[in-house]
Amino acid sequence: MGKRLYVGNLPYSVSEQDLNEKFGAFGTVESASLITDRDTGRSKGFGFVEMSTDSEAQAAIEQLNGTDYDGRPVTVNEAKPMKKRENRW
Repeated sequence: MGKRLYVGNLPYSVSEQDLNEKFGAFGTVESASLITDRDTGRSKGFGFVEMSTDSEAQAAIEQLNGTDYDGRPVTVNEAKPMKKRENRW
């Protein structure tokens, strides 16, 4: 079990502070980041949260995955490692 979580289907109005507070109920949040569009700066509706222990991460997955967050069913699961991408030039 990893400590880094993928959080998807988030409302566009959610901030990194909101993620910190929501996941803080399950333990210590090491970091929370939203992925934004590089041109507009607007949230893409997903992000990553890193918890301090595996057990805290597992508790957050079990309690939050599929729950309603401002009218949207949120997806919370273990983040997969980033694949190396080739240069697109």
